[in-house]
Amino acid sequence: MEKFKAFLKRKDIVLSARRYGIDALGAMAQGLFCSLLIGTIINTVGTQFHIEWLSRTVATLGSGDHAISYTVGGLASAMSGPAMAAAIGYALHCPPLVLFSLITVGFSANALGGAGGPLAVLFVTIIAAEVGKAVSKETKVDILVTPLVTIGVGVALSAWWAPAIGKAAMAIGNFIMWATDLQPFWMGVLVSVTVGVALTMPISSAAICASFQLVGLAGGAAVAGCCAQMVGFAVMSFRENRWGGLVSQGLGTSMLQMPNIVRNPRVWIAPTLTSAITGPIATCLFHMQMNGSPISSGMGTCGLVGQIGVWTGWVAPSAEALAKGASAIVPGAWDWAGLILICFLLPALLCPLINLGCRKLGWVKDGDLTLA
Repeated sequence: MEKFKAFLKRKDIVLSARRYGIDALGAMAQGLFCSLLIGTIINTVGTQFHIEWLSRTVATLGSGDHAISYTVGGLASAMSGPAMAAAIGYALHCPPLVLFSLITVGFSANALGGAGGPLAVLFVTIIAAEVGKAVSKETKVDILVTPLVTIGVGVALSAWWAPAIGKAAMAIGNFIMWATDLQPFWMGVLVSVTVGVALTMPISSAAICASFQLVGLAGGAAVAGCCAQMVGFAVMSFRENRWGGLVSQGLGTSMLQMPNIVRNPRVWIAPTLTSAITGPIATCLFHMQMNGSPISSGMGTCGLVGQIGVWTGWVAPSAEALAKGASAIVPGAWDWAGLILICFLLPALLCPLINLGCRKLGWVKDGDLTLA
């Protein structure tokens, strides 16, 4: 056992929830962001603003009835599987031959996982990466052995596991969306609070939403919860953190408050209650749907990706949303009012007010929200 532990340490194989549930999951979201999400945004901007070089075909694969045409954004989106796998490999500190081999693994897992591909990529890539690290530089023909083992394990697991993982992820996502349509108030509260809390914690709410393909009303509730956390923390801590804190939390991430939450969990009351309020307002009053790329549901106001996702869902719904029956709409004043109120104004008003009550009760004191 001691020799085995020494081997794992030498190979930097760390069997921990943090390495796989935080580092790998967060990296996967970044890979998805840099491929599928950016590709979707490029396609939508090119189409809606009639930018010819963004909307024209730049590559065609195959011929005849089987030909597939790609725009610039389409090429980026098509690389989502390899991008996620490479990002996960980077987070797991894979050596070069393992890291580059994971590109094939990511493509196979994403393709065979179907709509639940991101979750399949996460599980399959982690195992393929760790097995590849274990054999890396253990033989004199490492340049052959390491890619063969990494790709062999990854593709085999993709064929064996990915379809089932994909179906399970889709089933969970479909249940959440069905339940939200059936009970928009209570599910609006549950989805908004859960995804918002996940966004502030050191895990990836974006990867979770992408894995479960959250769109529609459930996606709108998720956006509301994320915005309540980000805008809420940014505004209610303005006294301590000023403009730098406003921007870093409001357009960056509310995860910056985690050290303060650990020291005093009561600072989390205001943003969480705010998300419990704005979630059902989004689903019941404004019927706000997020029909863009599912990853946008878990991004909130980070780079305004959540709001861009809602807009792209209006004018050009994603494939995931189209599969759920969504269609393009011309947004009216009510739609824009809902987006602005849910994402910006209500969190900026409600969160400081609730936090003021916490201060009067002595639960939150001056300096409790100061960023490191």
